[in-house]
Amino acid sequence: MSAHTDINTDLSDIFTKLWNIDSNCCFPGSDYELDLQGKTRSRERTDKAERPLFAWVAPSVFEKQTYRRFVALLDNYSSENGVPETVTSEEIDENYAFLDAILDTAVLAEAHKWLVEQDLVPADKKEFREFLYDLWFRMYSRRGRKPDSSGFEHVFVGETRDKEITGFHNWIQFYLQEKLGNVDYQGYIPVTRSRDNQPHLLTIQFTWKGDLKPVGSTFIGTSPEFEIAVYTINFLVEMAKPETNNKVDIEGMKVELISHHHYRRLGTTFPKAIR
Repeated sequence: MSAHTDINTDLSDIFTKLWNIDSNCCFPGSDYELDLQGKTRSRERTDKAERPLFAWVAPSVFEKQTYRRFVALLDNYSSENGVPETVTSEEIDENYAFLDAILDTAVLAEAHKWLVEQDLVPADKKEFREFLYDLWFRMYSRRGRKPDSSGFEHVFVGETRDKEITGFHNWIQFYLQEKLGNVDYQGYIPVTRSRDNQPHLLTIQFTWKGDLKPVGSTFIGTSPEFEIAVYTINFLVEMAKPETNNKVDIEGMKVELISHHHYRRLGTTFPKAIR
């Protein structure tokens, strides 16, 4: 730990390195533009934003291979907890195609190397591929007896339960759902900004298909491989050492990375902005 005892320097170092080598990261002004509009609070129920959060996202973003493979997965799920998921052979192929795409990036190569050094994952790349599949895509029962959820669905796609939104921590899914008219952005909750004064991490309020998320947080502009890498590292470190301090500094962004397990499955993981 550094003199700033609230920050885990080991995790900060690896996450900052992943941030800096992420060649697929998107930037405001060239890849997308936000329209933040009004500030809100978690208890607020008045819409503080008349317009969408994303003013635009460049079509070239979705030409990147990891983004294309990621987007192909987003329509593979039923959002309601308790509704059993049927995973087709085509969807399994799409899951593996996504893993192959991100495993071919410098971000996942560096994350894999770090995790091996910590003795948290297999060193063999094929075994690591299967490890990631099991962690992110293996279905389990969150509500009821039949498999109705996975780590990937919860974190990146989002789920609903009794008119409540759970998960849904990804900016790409948010943009695409907003474009379809399924998401209504209702304002942002100001917490922190990174050194370049651009909000690469947002805390927001929104509705999805009529259900409310009073407080949601998401990285903005990060690639699918970066998020998979960071969330995987954080979850595995916390599973191995539950007492781990998960407050990190990523290029000036002060973030607490939250993880919860569902038995030994990945229940949820997401970034929480801290001052």
